[in-house]
Amino acid sequence: MGVEVRNLCFSYGREPVLRDVSFTVEPGEILAVLGPNGVGKSTLFQCLLGFLKPTAGAVLLDGTDISRLSQPELAKHIAYIPQSAGSVFNYTVLDMVTMGMTGRLGLLETPGPNHREKAMEALRGLGIDHLASRGCNQISGGERQLMLLARALVQEAKVLLMDEPTANLDYGNRFRVMKRVEDLSKQGYTVIFSTHEPGHAFRYADRVLALLGGSVLAEGPPEEVLTEETLSMLYGIPVAVRVAEVGGMEYHVSIPHL
Repeated sequence: MGVEVRNLCFSYGREPVLRDVSFTVEPGEILAVLGPNGVGKSTLFQCLLGFLKPTAGAVLLDGTDISRLSQPELAKHIAYIPQSAGSVFNYTVLDMVTMGMTGRLGLLETPGPNHREKAMEALRGLGIDHLASRGCNQISGGERQLMLLARALVQEAKVLLMDEPTANLDYGNRFRVMKRVEDLSKQGYTVIFSTHEPGHAFRYADRVLALLGGSVLAEGPPEEVLTEETLSMLYGIPVAVRVAEVGGMEYHVSIPHL
């Protein structure tokens, strides 16, 4: 399912937050959204989820304006994966994933064996089925993020919206989570994720949206967008971009310096 954002504007009262933002993400593509804190990334995500109504412009799913869809209908198409965080209640991992099917249950219907098996399939697909009976507050941050990803998958939405999916994760878990995201895009999922890590955009994204001051500073393939000049403008520090060769493959890396 493709996503098109067309001339999107949003204001809190008289304070403009997003100004004429436009981009397209095709099925199977990964879009990384970069920009400093307070640039409007969270507001953009809220508009994509239908929680905020744009003051101008539109968000379209396969050509349909999401303003025409109810929240339950929209939830069938877009799944939101927040930053990894603990739960007030220590539900089991299986129960947390099963909750992702709530929007597809009928009135007064409760999850049954078929729903729980579907949740187990999602856990197996992400390699964490051995955690099914563990409390969600008794697993690592990386495992918790994969659990939230599994919950989004059982929602059966083809668009995954991820808010800084590797925030607060260690080096190894960052790689594991992003590798799973990359695998999902190859299965046809449309992925949009925000990040403060240019390296993740270089390595995993097909396209990059760089936001500054609520407007699009640049949009396109990572190697074209994430130049030294653009990164320095985004973050207000000098940034060098270099190419490293590992195992016969080239990787772009960004290095802040003074």
